[in-house]
Amino acid sequence: MILVNRFDRYIGRHVLVAMLLVFATLLTLLTFFEVINALRNYGRGSFGLYALVLYVGLSLPRRIYELFPIAVLLGTMLGLSWLALGSELTAMRAAGVSLSRIALSAMKAGLLLVVFGIVIGETVVPIADTAAQRGQAEALHWGLYRERTGLWLRDATSFVNIGEILPDLTLLKVSIYRFDRTERLRTQTYAQVARYQPPVWQLEGVSESRINDTGVRTHHAQTATWQAGITPDVVQIFAVRPESLSSINLYEYIQHLRRNHQETDRYELAFWHKVWLPVSTAVMVLLAVPAVFGQLRSGGMGNRVFLGLVLGLTFDIVNRGFGYLCLLYGLPALMAVLTPIGLFLLLAVYLFRRVGLGHNW
Repeated sequence: MILVNRFDRYIGRHVLVAMLLVFATLLTLLTFFEVINALRNYGRGSFGLYALVLYVGLSLPRRIYELFPIAVLLGTMLGLSWLALGSELTAMRAAGVSLSRIALSAMKAGLLLVVFGIVIGETVVPIADTAAQRGQAEALHWGLYRERTGLWLRDATSFVNIGEILPDLTLLKVSIYRFDRTERLRTQTYAQVARYQPPVWQLEGVSESRINDTGVRTHHAQTATWQAGITPDVVQIFAVRPESLSSINLYEYIQHLRRNHQETDRYELAFWHKVWLPVSTAVMVLLAVPAVFGQLRSGGMGNRVFLGLVLGLTFDIVNRGFGYLCLLYGLPALMAVLTPIGLFLLLAVYLFRRVGLGHNW
């Protein structure tokens, strides 16, 4: 059980208010950028004002979740900076309150945000991001996806149902329904697997039923070709994105991909990022405390905010950089996630020691 006393509540109140202010600012900026990004499709199909607003609103939770540790870092620095401007931090230190005690109070406040981040990442983000993706696809008439029946696409006079799209864009459980000019169903082709080999799809485990006035004839074949206007670029829009899955669903999907001999690096990276989010957020809070104390004599609010932005962006760049290295060179995903966290934890410890020894930087 975490004990919270009056001192914790006082520090926590300032930190939480500052964090909410940072999140509100980020939300405004992200909304602007999402609107600019969505405007490229405005007017296409039925993607009008309502569809645009819905898409932007449903996309924001994922964006906020991706920047969560940085927002917590900025919020903690801003909250402690408010106390510093009133000389309250100096008074606390003069009264014998240690840096570690102040950091503990800030981390207790940050814990509430960590819980909020976990809830957002595990519940809101998967639902909202999937709804945004499907809503955009339906509005642009790209296709219609339903969880029980798979993905539906139209190709000229044919309708195609795809049960699953693997990361390498291999299609599973493909059903192709072809109609004549009078809109009567003439053939129904089912394939267990479809792989794109330009300019056609190669089908495996094929069963084709032809319908005419005399009845239905079914033909089975190990392989067949399918020439269609549907390309991997179109199919990729509907592929499962790791950001749209919860940790549990990610883990289950990784096991599923391994059974189908698919690359899982991207999904493992997303999984470990979600698992270690509380730790990375705690490290950001820990880093904010000595960063603020180190600027007590040498800078105002602007300098502290700028320092927070530099630290946050550096963490994001390092974090993404190790992720790209993991995907490029096949490094373990867990190592790619833990290395940035470890580096910034060492930086926080170094700054604590430097500030604790009374040096000014």
